[in-house]
Amino acid sequence: MDAAFSAEQGEIRRTLREVITKRCGPDEVKAAARTPAGHDAGLWSALADQLGLPGLAIPEAYGGVGCTTAELALGCEELGRALAPTPLFATAVLAAPLILALGTEGQRAELLPRIAAGALTAALAVPGTGLATALGLVGDNRGDWAGGGRAGGVQAHRSADGVWRLYGQAEQVIDGHSAGLLVVAAHAGGFARSRTLLFLVREDAHGMTRSRQTALDETRTQARVELRDVEVELLGDDDADVPAALAAVGDVAATVVAAEAVGAADRALESTVAYVRQREQFGRAIGSFQAVKHRLADVYVQVQAARSAAYYAAWAAGAEAAGFGGQGAERAGGLALAQALDALRTAASEGVQLHGGIGFTWEHEAHLYFKRASSDELLFGPVHRLRARAAERADLFAEGGGADTVPVPPGSVPSELDLDLDPDPGPGPASLGKAV
Repeated sequence: MDAAFSAEQGEIRRTLREVITKRCGPDEVKAAARTPAGHDAGLWSALADQLGLPGLAIPEAYGGVGCTTAELALGCEELGRALAPTPLFATAVLAAPLILALGTEGQRAELLPRIAAGALTAALAVPGTGLATALGLVGDNRGDWAGGGRAGGVQAHRSADGVWRLYGQAEQVIDGHSAGLLVVAAHAGGFARSRTLLFLVREDAHGMTRSRQTALDETRTQARVELRDVEVELLGDDDADVPAALAAVGDVAATVVAAEAVGAADRALESTVAYVRQREQFGRAIGSFQAVKHRLADVYVQVQAARSAAYYAAWAAGAEAAGFGGQGAERAGGLALAQALDALRTAASEGVQLHGGIGFTWEHEAHLYFKRASSDELLFGPVHRLRARAAERADLFAEGGGADTVPVPPGSVPSELDLDLDPDPGPGPASLGKAV
């Protein structure tokens, strides 16, 4: 594989960083997250109209840019640095790929161009709190998580006139309170032909109630969706392999969340490094103390390893989609996500501690990153189950299995972060930046 980014990919990163730096400071992020929509509509319009971000991975035939998962991950890494609240993840990473994979030609032609233009936002709603299970990240998603024919979940039934209706409830629907379209997973067929299907629910559907929930991470909004005999439209055909489509989307989603987490971890480390250069104790910057250097060096190495894993997962997802990934280059998103969440949790925790008393106040920006780390693990993890699922898929603990199937990430990708913490190290041991 070629680990170098192309000029176009570098331009995506540079342009996005310029826009995000200007419009997404900590105060702007908090203010946007507390609006009724949960995001800055002006920023979303700029990302859609000027940069085409919602359609980055949508084929050109449907009004998109036609890029791969790598470009989408790079874009989300930049958004993750600022924790910018946008409906990009729910719309372009979860919902749009399902419409593209399973939808009829009419559904694709109607919905995907509007999504690519930023005129329509969408969200994936799964029953209960089982998003990670539905996406195949922590276990096999061919079970009865959608309802299983029992009370609970979301049940789908078709009336004599051929109209599908849904009854049930979904929790933790990312950006579900403001999305113009919901892609709802529901159980159908009873016990005779038990299966999971996906349905399209418009925002004005009669019998649907949506309410925004109080979430640990206010920059990634969540909603409860209640469906009471709601008339809906089946996505694609009723014999589609929905679990396989969800698992494929889950790998890409894990890759994108990993890239977001890497961006957030890098920014948390960067702000901590800047602070310890300025904060003084005993007449010198605390960043010049060896213990602080060692702690941040460990974080730096962990962030670089997570970045390498996320980039590999993005390449592997693109290679699999193109049909030449090969054995070992498939479904690396779960492992990359586990490593990235560990890196973000460590970077955020160290940031809170090294900021001292101010770092322990809820108002400080360090807590935004700590909450994102905790919230993402609740939504897509936990980390140990992500790793266990990856080991299961690779037959790691089977007799004679796993040795030739576990993907090995490439070497660390150099970072732009300068870790020279000592303003004037003088003679003696090399500074931390050189040591790393």
